[in-house]
Amino acid sequence: MFESLQERLGSILNGLTGRGALSEADVSAALREVRRALLEADVALEVVRSFTDRVRTKAVGAEVLKSIKPGQMVVKIVHDELVEMLGSEGQTIDLNAPAPVVVMMVGLQGSGKTTTSAKIAKRLTERQGKKVLMASLDTRRPAAQEQLRQLGEQTSVATLPIVAGQSPVEIARRAVQAARLGGHDVIILDTAGRTHIDEPLMAEMAEIKRVSNPHEILLVADSLTGQDAVNLAKSFDERVGITGLILTRMDGDGRGGAALSMRAVTGKPVKLLGTGEKMDGLEEFHPKRIADRILGMGDIVSLVEKAAENIDAEKAAAMAKKMQSGKFDLNDLADQLGQMSKMGGMGGIMGMMPGMGKMKDQMAAAGLDDKMFARQIAIIQSMTKAERANPDILKHSRKKRIAAGSGTDAAEINKLLKMHRQMADMMKAMGGKGKGGGMMRGLMGGMAQKMGLGGMMPGGGMPDLSKMDPKQLEALQKQAQAAGLGKGMPGGLPGLPGGGGGFPGLPGGMKLPGLGGPAGGLPGLGKKK
Repeated sequence: MFESLQERLGSILNGLTGRGALSEADVSAALREVRRALLEADVALEVVRSFTDRVRTKAVGAEVLKSIKPGQMVVKIVHDELVEMLGSEGQTIDLNAPAPVVVMMVGLQGSGKTTTSAKIAKRLTERQGKKVLMASLDTRRPAAQEQLRQLGEQTSVATLPIVAGQSPVEIARRAVQAARLGGHDVIILDTAGRTHIDEPLMAEMAEIKRVSNPHEILLVADSLTGQDAVNLAKSFDERVGITGLILTRMDGDGRGGAALSMRAVTGKPVKLLGTGEKMDGLEEFHPKRIADRILGMGDIVSLVEKAAENIDAEKAAAMAKKMQSGKFDLNDLADQLGQMSKMGGMGGIMGMMPGMGKMKDQMAAAGLDDKMFARQIAIIQSMTKAERANPDILKHSRKKRIAAGSGTDAAEINKLLKMHRQMADMMKAMGGKGKGGGMMRGLMGGMAQKMGLGGMMPGGGMPDLSKMDPKQLEALQKQAQAAGLGKGMPGGLPGLPGGGGGFPGLPGGMKLPGLGGPAGGLPGLGKKK
């Protein structure tokens, strides 16, 4: 989402950090470029003006111009103001009210309200143990109520039975009553949207609000909306009084202006981010982490959280034990490819690692994308059990059959087998030294070698998350949060190879370029305070 903005701001701020001293003219010239970059990213004009004025006021002070590293001080100021623009603290859906807590979803048609309603219901059910009821109040869009009912079945969440001919207000009244009688903790009301804001829509929502008395009114907005997102947020807030924002399609290729503008203009917190059509594609909004991503500082805490959610600790322990004995077959490779896909794929993982965002272009040039992972998994799944356990028996006739079954060709099968052999040798060497190593780390190392980036990620360089049990992951997460991504991460974090100097996993305490300063990345990364 923020790739173009990240690239522009990165080049501007790197130009400042590379200088020994800054004049007021240098700062002003850089801020002109920052202003242009934000406007090109569809951030609202009034938000850009306010942002650059606040940065200028702080950045031209004597404290900055006379500091030891003035360029890095400017980067810190930009980072802090980005966090302030996005909301200093992340907030989640507030359920501190007498049951049933009514959550009302509003927004334009096509913004993703129905899908997001189901995602929230699934999240509350699985993570907080809440009993949730969903009700569709959309009587205008064809099959809207049926869509929510099917999503309810898919997520095992109860939905209000459909009664033909009822108005949205009558459905809302019946839903609240059904939630009370059924002992539900939360009820989610999915209201109708329009292709544009109109008076009947607003009047209907105001009446639904009156009869249901919602504790939360969440505006679901498409993050690709652009500058018009500000007018959208203002209109809904003035008429129904929203309590929070949910931005969908954050995995798209939009410029990210809506995310930066809507919070600043309305003063209402962004509570959740939609990152895909799957029911688990929902993330909490953490302003500091988003600011870190925009400035190319990575997001280790979110990476750890994703690992904790997607890695089966028992299975990972069994695989690590197997690997220590020097065994690594194609079943293990398929498991690791699937695990990486769940964590956002190669690009998603790299995007969360400080200084690694630019490697995405190199990966794309090398043909290393998630489609390649899918093809490789298809190849492995087209093999017999014996072939997966012993790849050495794969001769020409077998490869021909596998290629036909997976829709690939012999060349791709040979590439996969070559990568597997390299990884198996690496695993055997690591296992022989008694290091354990980590399957995921080996996979990342194999990919890095193929990309010609072995110097960047020898042995993988990926935090060895696959070997950790949930308690270790939780401890790592707390430690990273306590350290603060903009304040420097202490070295030697558990399970992160190579801690004690530079980025975890980089040899000899090697520092990544452009990561100095209080907010320029991660100053003194790997050094204890």
